[in-house]
Amino acid sequence: MGKLYSIGEVLIDFIPLQKGRALKDVTTFERAPGGAPANVAAAVAKFGGVSSMITKLGKDAFGDFLVETLEKSGVETDKIIRTDEANTALAFVSLREDGERDFSFYRKPSADLLLTADEINEDWFGVGDILHFGSVDLVESPMKHAHIKAIEQAKLKGSLISFDPNVRLPLWESPEDCRQTILEFVPKAHILKISDEELPFITNVKDPEEAIQSLFIGEVKAIIYTKGSHGADLYIKTNKYESRGYSVDVQDTTGAGDAFIGGFLYKLLSRRTTQETLEEICQANHQEFLAFSNASGALTTTGKGAISSIPAIEQIIQLLEQAK
Repeated sequence: MGKLYSIGEVLIDFIPLQKGRALKDVTTFERAPGGAPANVAAAVAKFGGVSSMITKLGKDAFGDFLVETLEKSGVETDKIIRTDEANTALAFVSLREDGERDFSFYRKPSADLLLTADEINEDWFGVGDILHFGSVDLVESPMKHAHIKAIEQAKLKGSLISFDPNVRLPLWESPEDCRQTILEFVPKAHILKISDEELPFITNVKDPEEAIQSLFIGEVKAIIYTKGSHGADLYIKTNKYESRGYSVDVQDTTGAGDAFIGGFLYKLLSRRTTQETLEEICQANHQEFLAFSNASGALTTTGKGAISSIPAIEQIIQLLEQAK
């Protein structure tokens, strides 16, 4: 099967031990590995795929911990560069009673933002591979230009490009800066994953169907619209496929969307999907792909943290069997 390359942030999430408190009122936290692209890479590896992380980490204890965690999850770490110019990024999270989150980030800059375009090797990518990225590391920095080069080179080598905006407004100078940057990168992707919360913000369109159609620009061929516990819809230019979610005991929603898209990309990789076959494969396997992805995302919410809560493929299969 093809390989997933994830580019972007790998960081430490400090998860509160108390639910239902504002971040300023939380007194104790638990360390958890995170960063959306890293979560996706870990999901693909845990499900039995091959994945590799492209980033930069500080030469510090948190960087050591993250590399070890990714390796234990089966993610290749040979494309992670270490630096003493900046520290590994940290994010402090507060959890509401419903498991939703607030974030406070420490990275001005963090090591991941210092990855340069020159450190991207065009020989990494090939046909049947997927390059996945988010918007957190698209703030103006060397890392933004590393993304641009990676996307260009992966595309030239025949790889698919996957983009999950994963909006985190506290990291941006303004909401409009975030929105415009996301819209700059949407046309570069073949696969776009977007949540019901993000869609109206990114498109400035209230009607979901109209908003989704407005995102079929540039090279976008498939859009996955996630609706939390209500499931997800898969759009290709000519069709829409709906799916339902799964009812679970939600503890923490951190990483659920990453596990979802990780599951979807794993399924695409298992069929060695190419730029030319993406729409056909999505059309033929939409039910299987969405069910697997929904189960992966749902089960991830039953634990705390992201990477540590991604389920084993056996757990996903069990949930799918129980739901029949």
